[in-house]
Amino acid sequence: MISMSHFLILGAILFCISVAGIFLNRKNVIIILMAVELMLLAVNMNFVAFSHFLGDIAGQVFVFFILTVAAAEAAIGLAILVVLFRNRRSINVDDINSLNG
Repeated sequence: MISMSHFLILGAILFCISVAGIFLNRKNVIIILMAVELMLLAVNMNFVAFSHFLGDIAGQVFVFFILTVAAAEAAIGLAILVVLFRNRRSINVDDINSLNG
């Protein structure tokens, strides 16, 4: 049987991979957004694990709201990237830093 510690360890591994993806790759904005999405999914898995093992549905409700916010964040982030790519012909983070006014 899979215990709660298995879920928590897997969630921690996914969270650490996403943090490493953010810190190791500071050039490509799309990979940074994917790492943020992976981070949110790791947290969601922990919420579902606690919800299941404690018999409370509140964790699953939090997951629903987090997924809604993550979908909106991804849509808005990709829309901003499309506009930046049209104007700058690049999605490099160094090029985006030059937009400071």
